[in-house]
Amino acid sequence: MRAFLAGVLTTLVGLAVAAAIAVSSLPVVDPAQAAPPSPATPSAPGAPSSVAKGETWLADVDLSSSRVLTSDGPLTDVTATGAGVRLTSQGLRAQRLDLEAVLPFATAAKQIGKDVQLYDAGGGRAGVRRIETVLGRRVAVRATGTVTAVNGQLVIVPETVDLGGPGVIDSALSTAARKLVTIRHTVTGLPAGVRLTAVKVEQGGFRAKLTGTDVVLTQ
Repeated sequence: MRAFLAGVLTTLVGLAVAAAIAVSSLPVVDPAQAAPPSPATPSAPGAPSSVAKGETWLADVDLSSSRVLTSDGPLTDVTATGAGVRLTSQGLRAQRLDLEAVLPFATAAKQIGKDVQLYDAGGGRAGVRRIETVLGRRVAVRATGTVTAVNGQLVIVPETVDLGGPGVIDSALSTAARKLVTIRHTVTGLPAGVRLTAVKVEQGGFRAKLTGTDVVLTQ
């Protein structure tokens, strides 16, 4: 995820710099034929008066993509915006970074590990499947529950637990099984200042929102 954020910011800055170069290469208009100048636009809040040699600063940048492939797995419907982005020889710094993307169930399950399977259970709930040993028995645990972002973690709390057995057996094992399908997943690889702030279930996966301030990504 850290590499993905670095790639997003690098792309944002690269696109903006390319646009600036393209604009600067346009033919110069004869001042006598030019339109009257428009009123000066105030500088963006926090804009520096100058930058060091080799640095680039952008007030606002944004990027969207229908699909992004990372080493941690694919993301879809990605939208990223940054403010106060500075590119230096040491890396990137953003005063603010907002990212929204759909994390496919397979990608999330791979990150969580432990042979967990995730799916859309309907009604805004997530489904969890896994095979585990519960009280000495090998059982297939299936659960559905709510999904929230809590202290930067993706949390799935089961509301129903099905062990595929008689009710008496389910009752005896359900408490232990519930702990196995309660998921608290910390998104790994995030730079300091970036955290998961919201998440909801969609047909294709988890729509996640991440926000960060004073985000630093070093090379």
